[in-house]
Amino acid sequence: MIDPTALKLGPLEIRWYALCIVTGLILAVYLAMKEAPRKKINPDSVLDFILIAFPIAILGARFYYVIFEWSYYKDHLSEVFAVWNGGIAIYGGLIAGALVLYFFTRHHFIDTVDFLDIAAPGVMIAQSLGRWGNFFNQEAFGKSVQHLDYLPEFIRNQMYIDGAYRTPTFLYESLWNLIGFIITISLRHKPKLLKKGEPSLFYLIWYGCGRFVIEGMRTDSLMLAGLRVSQWLSALLIIVGLILFIYRRRRSDIPFYLNLKNANK
Repeated sequence: MIDPTALKLGPLEIRWYALCIVTGLILAVYLAMKEAPRKKINPDSVLDFILIAFPIAILGARFYYVIFEWSYYKDHLSEVFAVWNGGIAIYGGLIAGALVLYFFTRHHFIDTVDFLDIAAPGVMIAQSLGRWGNFFNQEAFGKSVQHLDYLPEFIRNQMYIDGAYRTPTFLYESLWNLIGFIITISLRHKPKLLKKGEPSLFYLIWYGCGRFVIEGMRTDSLMLAGLRVSQWLSALLIIVGLILFIYRRRRSDIPFYLNLKNANK
């Protein structure tokens, strides 16, 4: 078993969980800043946004988790803010982050859809890396299996939990997001292929599909009225994404994502 603490500096502990999230965040910010000039957005606006959005997104992700696990936390109030032990829900962070993004872009007179488009690939790679935090914490896994011979030894060993090997759903979601990231960055600069807003909509559909399936494999899902909350939200993302994609694709007044005549090279 891998120690979830990566580094100790006196009384201060730095956990792998936090390192995975921060590494993903840094990469996402870097990618968004590199892409921002193509959409005539000041890269500094990305930094200004993330300084506000990241802490709020973490709080949103934590409170989302706590709300659906209130039966436990109502008797353990001292643990409500203990995010270093795990227990944050991506959907809570996405909802909080999206709200901040909307008000931030409105306040700074930035096109909200353009900002979403430059952020979408970074969000996918950040989620891909962030899922490895679940690996180090031995959480977000599926049912027991007889063996995991198809995986490297260090993953097999870490997935041996409570006397049995567990389905590495964290790995499936990480790979799914990585593939989505590669597809997005490979296609968004193809002339007259994707329209404005479609990189963001692709994220909704791609992530929604993967999360819907993978969530069904997990044994630690947040539940509401006997149903998996994340599957309902995933289905909503897919439906909304498809409807908006079809609607916007049929409109002739929506420009393509990349106009080579106006793009900064």
